[in-house]
Amino acid sequence: MNLSLGAAVLLLGAKVTAAAVTGSSAVYSDAAESVVHLLAVAFAAWALRLAHKPADETHHFGHDKVAFLSAGFEGAMIAAAAILILYEAVRQFVFGVSISHIGFGAVVTAAAAALNLVLGLSLVRIGKKNNSPLIRANGMHVLTDVWSSVAVLVALALIHCTGWLWWDPIAAVIASLNILRVGFKLIRESLAGLLDEADPKVERAICELLDREVDQRGLSYHNFRHRHSGRTHWVEFHLVFDDDLTVGQAHEAATEIEASVADLLKPDGRVISHLEPKSAEHHEERWEER
Repeated sequence: MNLSLGAAVLLLGAKVTAAAVTGSSAVYSDAAESVVHLLAVAFAAWALRLAHKPADETHHFGHDKVAFLSAGFEGAMIAAAAILILYEAVRQFVFGVSISHIGFGAVVTAAAAALNLVLGLSLVRIGKKNNSPLIRANGMHVLTDVWSSVAVLVALALIHCTGWLWWDPIAAVIASLNILRVGFKLIRESLAGLLDEADPKVERAICELLDREVDQRGLSYHNFRHRHSGRTHWVEFHLVFDDDLTVGQAHEAATEIEASVADLLKPDGRVISHLEPKSAEHHEERWEER
């Protein structure tokens, strides 16, 4: 994340220079996206440090969920940049297009795109590997910068080949619509995390494991719930035992099942089971209703 922040500062300076020299709406849109990107990365760097703080007296479940807040903020910043780019493109459609020093703009934009491509792919890979929506969102943001840069390069190439300047605002509009799509996707994923939306793929894997574990021991389970708060997966379920088992025997079996589920979700799985006798299996527990 520190590398991402340093790259954001460096590329912002380069793109602002290119926009000032060329006067291109497309290059300007690329620079505007980089301004917003720098703000978002700075917020994400702070949020990443907070997310790794351990639980304390006022945050018993840790600080993981700030990752979703950061991802949502980054999505909102991306959407804001897209709107700003659209505004600049419309302004050029109304007042006309004026571009100069196309070669310089193309070189700076191509170099920025290459750096962002390597950085963005690395961030997305690290984010997926570590179950970090914050780092993954930052990587996706960096990759939107690549797409906007590609649109700029295509526009500059078409202008150079055809001499038709209107390719510039057209490319800016196309880039802004793609950036807006990514921004709304990040906001949607952020809201899903903040509202504890279940991950179907992870839930299916946990349930398949639980089915095997209880079948081996002649048990059953219900009231299964699962959520994730960024890095940490939280799992709860009720295990149903024969009435003639001792508490110690039931506890031993439950501990083994919990360990299997935690191992599936390692390194950050938190598993809680509730022991229940068959005679009480169908009793209503309204305090546990979803």
